[in-house]
Amino acid sequence: MSILSTPTFGLTPSSEQVPLSTNYITNFNFLTQYLPDTYEKEFERYGNRTVSSFLRMVGAEMPSNSDMIKWAEQGRLHTKYTNCVVTAAAAATQSVYTITDATITSGNTIAIRLGQTVMIYDNATGLSNKGIVIVAPAGAGPTYTITVAYYEQGGQAFAASSTCSIWVYGSEFKKGTAGMTGSLEAEDTIFSNSPIIIKDKYAVNGSDMAQIGWVEVTTENGASGYLWYLKSEHETRLRFEDYLETAMVEAVPAGAASGVALQTTYTSAGNKGSEGVFYVVNSRGNVWGGGNPTSLSDWDTVISRLDKQGAIEENVLFVNRDFGFDIDDMLAAQNSYGAGGTSYGLFDNDKDMALNLGFTGFRRGYDFYKTDWKYLNDPTMRGSMPTGATASGNITGLLVPAGSTNVYDQVMGKNAKRPFLHVRYRASEAEDRKYKTWITGSAGGAQTSDLDAMEVNFLSERAVCTLGANNFVLFRYGA
Repeated sequence: MSILSTPTFGLTPSSEQVPLSTNYITNFNFLTQYLPDTYEKEFERYGNRTVSSFLRMVGAEMPSNSDMIKWAEQGRLHTKYTNCVVTAAAAATQSVYTITDATITSGNTIAIRLGQTVMIYDNATGLSNKGIVIVAPAGAGPTYTITVAYYEQGGQAFAASSTCSIWVYGSEFKKGTAGMTGSLEAEDTIFSNSPIIIKDKYAVNGSDMAQIGWVEVTTENGASGYLWYLKSEHETRLRFEDYLETAMVEAVPAGAASGVALQTTYTSAGNKGSEGVFYVVNSRGNVWGGGNPTSLSDWDTVISRLDKQGAIEENVLFVNRDFGFDIDDMLAAQNSYGAGGTSYGLFDNDKDMALNLGFTGFRRGYDFYKTDWKYLNDPTMRGSMPTGATASGNITGLLVPAGSTNVYDQVMGKNAKRPFLHVRYRASEAEDRKYKTWITGSAGGAQTSDLDAMEVNFLSERAVCTLGANNFVLFRYGA
């Protein structure tokens, strides 16, 4: 059995840019003696329709004073080179290695020095040697050479022209010799993001504000009464608040030759974009491209990647409904009675007690806490996107590290603790653009113009900062 496609969930919007005629009484016919029974209050058939809350749960909001937000993130403490081609043949006692690294700043060289002891292994076979650097790095980039003498009596373990990886594990010097030649400078990786301006507006004319309806309106933030414009204004506000979050999640930067950057049709349209959470994690984070990991071996692959990143102890999984069920099923299967019974969850041999078939989290190397993300389930957002191997790009979940990290804050001029995920909004002593709302016109208490209407304006200018994106994992379909 499966859920039939008809009837389906409704996608018809309940709001448009012009007032619906059905929103107001147009038939004042009192000539009939029969009146229908009416339910005056709206029935909330979709429950809580808002999708925001993700950023409020995992991050914080703080002011920013500039069009550009920059932060520095620490690099690795140890350096490993993975594209090193050996010159000598197998069994040689020493060899020259050609190391390719295009990231070295002009005039500098690789972080290997005379007298350092190195571990070398063949990327294809895993055969390895240990050696000591006897000729300092030479070259102007992107290729450099070093000469290594091997400790092993049998000499080089792999063949000539093999591609190897090299990392430093120590050093060795004779008695009475000079110290280490050269020194290493720490490097930071600089990231930046740019805030975008988000706007919305609701307008109603003065006459309609004075029109009472027979339907008692209701919205998620408490609007009530028989004036329909109250509902529309409150829904505009709720929709804008959702956009404040979804824009931070979905935003992408505009490419230099993109349609956004070059368009001149609507001159007020923004032309730079911003780096949203999905874009950043997809670009420089970790991506699971197989949909949902459904077994412990799948999760072991994810955990192995986290070991190679920041190894954050506690992580939160924001998942869609299918992903949540897959995790529940995987954890239930670990119980020896899981296949033939329900010996997990909330049970006490009590026929009147509810059986909890879900899990809130698990520990395997790290702590993972699971929560449903409404944004990924909502059919008017990502909830109705195709799934499966051919549905490239459909996101099913996001792993967010808990806690905070140290970064250098240019506004404060010092190191500061920041949540891995947080929002920066434009603000100063004279202007706060975190969440602006103002009323214009001549109705509803406004007296700013001769327009016989009330216009409620909304504006925010903000960007999301995804610190330590290498600690995040994006779960989606498609390679």
